[in-house]
Amino acid sequence: MTETAHGEIEPVSPKQAAAADPYFPANGDHRWHAHRYELTLDYRPGPNRLAGSARINAIAGPVQLREFALDLADFRIGRVLVDGRAAHYAHRGGKLRVKPAKAPAAGAAFTVEVHWSGNPRPVRSPWGGLGWEELTDGALVASQPVGAPSWYPCNDRPSDKASYQISLTTPSPYTVVTGGRLLTRTTRASATTWVYEQSAPTASYLVGVSIGPYRAVPLAERETGQVPQTGYVPAALRERFEHDFARQPQMMWLFEDLFGPYPFDGYTVVVADEELDVPVEAQGLATFGTNHVDGARGAERLVAHELAHQWFGNSVTVGGWQHIWLNEGFAKYAEWLWSERSGGVSAQRKAEAAYRQLLGLPQDLRIGDPGRRLMFDDRVYERGGLTVHALRVALGDEAFFRMVRDWATTRRHSVVTTADFTAHAARYSPHRLTPLLTGWLDTGALPPLPVLGPAGRAGGQ
Repeated sequence: MTETAHGEIEPVSPKQAAAADPYFPANGDHRWHAHRYELTLDYRPGPNRLAGSARINAIAGPVQLREFALDLADFRIGRVLVDGRAAHYAHRGGKLRVKPAKAPAAGAAFTVEVHWSGNPRPVRSPWGGLGWEELTDGALVASQPVGAPSWYPCNDRPSDKASYQISLTTPSPYTVVTGGRLLTRTTRASATTWVYEQSAPTASYLVGVSIGPYRAVPLAERETGQVPQTGYVPAALRERFEHDFARQPQMMWLFEDLFGPYPFDGYTVVVADEELDVPVEAQGLATFGTNHVDGARGAERLVAHELAHQWFGNSVTVGGWQHIWLNEGFAKYAEWLWSERSGGVSAQRKAEAAYRQLLGLPQDLRIGDPGRRLMFDDRVYERGGLTVHALRVALGDEAFFRMVRDWATTRRHSVVTTADFTAHAARYSPHRLTPLLTGWLDTGALPPLPVLGPAGRAGGQ
């Protein structure tokens, strides 16, 4: 890298690059770990103007940290401090490369402070724009998998989880919603500052924000013994929302019974006043579009899917994107379990329908490592659900549900891989599960349809 006005910053070494996520090797920096982000933001919806400062409490890796990088899109940088001292930096290509005045020692705690401003916009990806999205009247964040740098500086890799405090100031007519606990809301003149705390470890792509003229709709209160659940919706959609999301508290009861205690302080859903292709997943928060609220519960499976992600994907987070089936397979199967337990179609019938769908598609995708281009392919979701169903058939209901609950509870707030899961599942079966899991995860051709018999016993393969 050439000399800049802020000093020479060395590029990432081949060894460091080898430790990166294989799907997104340019994202994140394994030389350091974020422990906590404190973001102070001011957003003006009309001109789509964002000004922010980030204070990041971090820990250096196993060598002295002579330089390191953060992921941040094309903003104007005001200043960068490391442990309170001005640092040299270079900012281009979505990377903010920092050279501290005094390098933190190996394993040492240090702080980074970054000030930035500009017009946030989605970052480019194979799936279109990701991250901060300006709406007709407000904004939302949809970062999965690499959109977080569109609005704040971060170590953008799913395995780098940290706590967050977000202070966001907007004009007072707007409501600010994030996936944490609201600490304070302060109005001065025509602006209101909302301060949220997310104390649970959170991956950068799971930090969600929605800004708009929303009305709060309580769905469940702590006083009832339920996890607090609130909706934020445009006033005109309130009646349809209350009908379509009326059974979400029942879903929460069921999933807590099946998967263990809900892993966060509360759960919030937002309905943006625009159509969205798919709901937006974030930690403690899900954002739906107007097309997902029809007054007839036409998208109820998606309500279950996004809620299940709070256990599978958000609390138990994949260490790399090649393991994405662990997120989507369990969320898909949660849809089927909700249908089965709420008087709808059984999980077996859902599995049969998914199997028929997959038979009509190319059988050339290994969902255990689908590749970046196909990581969001429908086959990852459907075959992922079938993989979970095949385990239920192999283990029987008693062992299967014990296995799933133990996975979600013992791995709470952790980072996992497919190998971690297969080793975990093996402890609940007297027989080797390797052939079954290899067939579903690591080969293209579909294995035979798993058939669930009475009381969760295998009914044939």
